[in-house]
Amino acid sequence: MDKARDQTGTVRALGLMSGTSLDGVDAAVIETDGHTLSAFGPGKYRAYSADEQTVLSAALGQWNGAPVEAVAAVVEAAHRDVIAEFEGIDLVGFHGQTVAHEPHGRGTLQVGDGASLTETLGVPVVWDFRSEDVAQGGEGAPLAPFFHFACALKIGALAPICFLNLGGVGNLTYVDPSFKRPEEPGALLAFDTGPANAPINDLMQARLGAAMDKDGVMAARGTVDGAALKQFLTSSYFERTPPKSLDRNDFDSSAALVESLPDADAVATLTAMATAAVVRGIGLCPQPPSRLLVTGGGRLNPVMMAMLRDALDCPVDPVEAVGLDGDMLEAQAFAYLAVRVARGLPTSCPGTTGVDRPVGGGRISDPAPAHSLA
Repeated sequence: MDKARDQTGTVRALGLMSGTSLDGVDAAVIETDGHTLSAFGPGKYRAYSADEQTVLSAALGQWNGAPVEAVAAVVEAAHRDVIAEFEGIDLVGFHGQTVAHEPHGRGTLQVGDGASLTETLGVPVVWDFRSEDVAQGGEGAPLAPFFHFACALKIGALAPICFLNLGGVGNLTYVDPSFKRPEEPGALLAFDTGPANAPINDLMQARLGAAMDKDGVMAARGTVDGAALKQFLTSSYFERTPPKSLDRNDFDSSAALVESLPDADAVATLTAMATAAVVRGIGLCPQPPSRLLVTGGGRLNPVMMAMLRDALDCPVDPVEAVGLDGDMLEAQAFAYLAVRVARGLPTSCPGTTGVDRPVGGGRISDPAPAHSLA
């Protein structure tokens, strides 16, 4: 039995994440037994080039055909680049690139064949994390909450806290650390809050040829359009009981709401939309959290963070305030989930994706056995 599938001992796992912001590949190492976090290892980032981002963007919302095949080639090549820089790894968790997500329709599609990566490091690769959850009636997202539960225990949280990932889409995880296991009823509640950086990035690219509103400079120059913000918040999504999830483009209407605004005002308004969606989400938690810990690119936007602090009654801090790495947290999450998959442990539950019972997703691809000459 290989080390990753053994039910005891610590595994050195490498997690790989390419998120909805389409900026690049995060790779991070952790050491875990699938329950507790023993140590955090090195992390690396491999940015997508402008041409690669164009290929990825062209496939969003597509389920097959040439655009999806082109994404597979880009994603697999980029991941091979980054994982070749690691050694001493027992197991890899490979998320792939989400290009389409309809959990109660056509399913969910993360592009990239994990089996094609097994030979690069010569260790098992866990991939296709979301499909089984969707097949069992779940949303298939978010999947990081089980890792957030482990992080809450790692930092010694005593009262309920929330983790907020501000990537392309906003994801909120409510953690009650008084429970012993993440799959216990009441331990976790998780859901997508609404759009976060994706509409801002898309507008910056379309209007100004910039990848993002770096440091919130454009938002800081603008004025929030109250009418557009009010209209945004009329979406029925905000009234839906969680768990619930979104595709990157589900809130394309937000772009239309700011279409006539000057650049700075449009970005300021989209930033206010992202934070207002989070505030609505906090209101759906079982009780107000003692603290909000923010990860993802949004934590580096001082305007977005200031809006959150102004609107919420609890402290709002980047995850670095408790010794975590906001750049690598999602990649670390898929390293953690890979170990849980290898050991037959659940990776989602009713409180995180709405599935009927705790579910362990993911496929495991093993490298070809070495052949010796007789």
